Amino acid sequence: MAASPSLNLAGTPDMKIVRRSDAPPYVAPKHIGVDAFRLQGPPVSSPSFCGVGLSFYEPSGRAEMDAGPTEKLYVLLEGSLTVSLASGETATLEVHDSCLIESNEMRAVENRTDRQAVLLVITPPPVA
Repeated sequence: MAASPSLNLAGTPDMKIVRRSDAPPYVAPKHIGVDAFRLQGPPVSSPSFCGVGLSFYEPSGRAEMDAGPTEKLYVLLEGSLTVSLASGETATLEVHDSCLIESNEMRAVENRTDRQAVLLVITPPPVA
């Protein structure tokens, strides 16, 4: 799916608008019962400072214990999610809570409720 056309607002650089309905899905490794969409970042745009994904965790949806090479910033938009670290520490995120996951930090995420949870995921841009 292609991104919506760029807008040029009098004297401003082009804005890159990606409508949720046009955001391409992507497969998030080790995620079960989670639908993920790319809001900003390749292939829809090329920001120099971050990528933005939107993840829908169905009831019992989860991301298995894993670590990534870069930091991740989570912002919970709807529902409730439990984040667990390999150390055994857990925290439950509620609406508008945020969580920074450091690079190489083992973490798991789980929707332990009977309602969908929606998570905004902000990451560094991919290395070219």
